[in-house]
Amino acid sequence: MEGLIVVVVFVVLVIVTLVLGVRIVPQGSKYVVQRLGKYQKTLGPGLNIIIPYIDSVAYKVTTKDIVMDIPSQEVITRDNAVIITNAVAYINIISPEKAVYGVENYQFAIQNLVQTSLRSIVGEMDLDDALSSRDHIKAKLKTAISDDISDWGITMKTVEIQDINPSQTMQSAMEEQAAAERQRRAAVTRAEGEKAAAILEAEGRLEASKRDSQAKVVLAEASQRAIQKVTEAIGDNEIPVMYLIGEKYVESLKSLSMSPNAKVVLMPAEIPTAIRGILGVTK
Repeated sequence: MEGLIVVVVFVVLVIVTLVLGVRIVPQGSKYVVQRLGKYQKTLGPGLNIIIPYIDSVAYKVTTKDIVMDIPSQEVITRDNAVIITNAVAYINIISPEKAVYGVENYQFAIQNLVQTSLRSIVGEMDLDDALSSRDHIKAKLKTAISDDISDWGITMKTVEIQDINPSQTMQSAMEEQAAAERQRRAAVTRAEGEKAAAILEAEGRLEASKRDSQAKVVLAEASQRAIQKVTEAIGDNEIPVMYLIGEKYVESLKSLSMSPNAKVVLMPAEIPTAIRGILGVTK
């Protein structure tokens, strides 16, 4: 009976030893093995043999891409504007032993690195550049983080800027600024329109004045030539002159008599005598 118990105990011990010495690692994972508290090796996917009771699996690390959500934070730009930004990072663990022994908590460490680097990068930019340069921020952020986490056996696959928006106070200020700019542009447009209209009106008046002056000159020259022709034609004979002046005189009296304000029109008895008086001729 005692012999049977010993055999059973031995068999159980052998089974437990075999179980402890065999490790099956699933695809997408790696196991970090310690021997008596010291790093021994890293087990890849599949069937692995370790020394029972001496070796132990200390860490189970995934080799799949890890998605890390970087919380939102307030960032001050170079022109003292406050914006709120967050990101998402994709990392992959290349050397599990470096990731678990090189830093206490690699995910927490990477999160803080991304936040710190993001504040530094955006802090060197103006507000307008920060809002319109996501690709530039992404490239600089990836470069900065990759250099820091490479010592931990981790590679940065990519990092994306999810949101980058002005704070509520900044949004209100920007809306007011945009409204003021629109009003300024409208005022400038109206002023330019009024200026153009005034210039066109002044140019029109100037052109009309020039035309009037030219017309008066033409009329004066025509009158001068007519007077010269009449003078040359008349010579010393006063009869044609008396006829012309008499005709004008009669037309003037006719116009005066037809005026609604005219009450009494006196006609001279001797029109030739009146014309001679106008001409200053005594005979």
